[in-house]
Amino acid sequence: MTFEEKHAGNGSQVGKSEPYLGKKHQASGKPVANGKAQVSVKQEANGKCDVPRKSLNVYSWQEIQRHNQEADLWLVINRKVYDVTGWVDRHPGGRRVLSHYAGEDATDVFRAMHLELDIVQLYLKPLLIGELAPEEPSQERNKNAQLVEDFRELRRTLETMKLFDAHLVFYSLHFIQILILEALAWLMLWYFGNGWPITICVSFLLTISQAQSAFLQHDIGHLSIFKKSKWNHLMHKFVMCHLKGLSTKWWNHRHFQHHIKPNVYPKDPDIDVGPLFLIGDLQPVKYGKKKIKYIDYEKQHLYFYLAGLPLLMPVYFNLQSMQVMYLQRYWGDIAWVSSFYIRYFITFGPFYGIFGTMLLIYFVKFLESPWITYVTQMSHIPMKMSEEENQDWFTTQVLATCNVEQSFFNDWFTGHLNFQIEHHLFPTMPRHNYHKVAPLVKSLCAKYGLQYVNKPLLKAFGDIVRTLKKSAALWMDAYYET
Repeated sequence: MTFEEKHAGNGSQVGKSEPYLGKKHQASGKPVANGKAQVSVKQEANGKCDVPRKSLNVYSWQEIQRHNQEADLWLVINRKVYDVTGWVDRHPGGRRVLSHYAGEDATDVFRAMHLELDIVQLYLKPLLIGELAPEEPSQERNKNAQLVEDFRELRRTLETMKLFDAHLVFYSLHFIQILILEALAWLMLWYFGNGWPITICVSFLLTISQAQSAFLQHDIGHLSIFKKSKWNHLMHKFVMCHLKGLSTKWWNHRHFQHHIKPNVYPKDPDIDVGPLFLIGDLQPVKYGKKKIKYIDYEKQHLYFYLAGLPLLMPVYFNLQSMQVMYLQRYWGDIAWVSSFYIRYFITFGPFYGIFGTMLLIYFVKFLESPWITYVTQMSHIPMKMSEEENQDWFTTQVLATCNVEQSFFNDWFTGHLNFQIEHHLFPTMPRHNYHKVAPLVKSLCAKYGLQYVNKPLLKAFGDIVRTLKKSAALWMDAYYET
């Protein structure tokens, strides 16, 4: 099977032995006047590709950065230049993950988010169109090359220490904990009946089960447990769809955007919470100057307790998951999520009936919501939010995240997301190894003058509200400015 692409050049191309970008050379060496350079890529039926090095064009960063639109999207990975324009709709992590890095060096994010690199490389090879010119740096000139290299050396050290290998006993115990909580809830109803005191106890047991399922699916979704991606994907379907009733594809496409560009407007969907809330320093001023007042933002730190904490899971996440599954026709996820509701009707229907079981499901989501909201927002909302600054991977993650002090309870209560910095730097690392990595990350931060934020749990909770109040004050200043 032959894979052949033609790429039109509209800028400078650098190199001695390679043809100039704006010209296509025949065997005689004379340029053809169609203004296109051609790269032939032979793709064998077994997925292997043979791209002769001598056929690769070379590009400058100036040229690469011009291809930064969804309709014209280039990436640089390990000094190789890839045109992924035609691949974005097939990308398992969603098209926006790729478009957020258009025209940039994506080496570190590529390594961070993928597990089986040898398999991923098979998909990359047909997209290869060239490489950086020899005199060009390996990343954009605004990035600290030594910091980038030190971080990569740190990752190589961690790989040598086998800190990306999961302890299956740890995750098995975590999974057994969830099953015991679900079974205990049913046994209480079977033995004691469905009176109000028992129903409340059952609801709290199911709430703990749901929250711990959320943390487990988070690990599996990041390919942190099994060495093979397919087993992580299958287990992710079971935990996220069957145990929690939410779509894996919806979560993947949303969450991975957050990971690659945390707290970056408008690329991180987790900070796109307007018009209900205005967060950070930029969005409140923007709304204020435009005299936008959908809600009384002066009190957003107060109605966060009424609208943010209790409604994130049962309303926002649940409805968004259903909407995405339906509009995108994710039939596999729809079938798996249906099994969640079928399981609940079979298990709890005999005690509460259909309507009562639906009330139980959403009452549990209502109880779970503050737990998940606090854990997921405490590490990001108080941190720096900005528009795209094209910083290196390490700096981007450290500035947008913070940690919470370690303790047995904090580790359990947050699903080890109290080590948010380490998780963002190494998303595929099993969570039980974060504490081993933290001192090394902290040392690297100190070397380059980056603040490594680590705070008590209750202070982290309070910082969410204090940050909302600060953003509200910025909105007021801009709104009432004459």
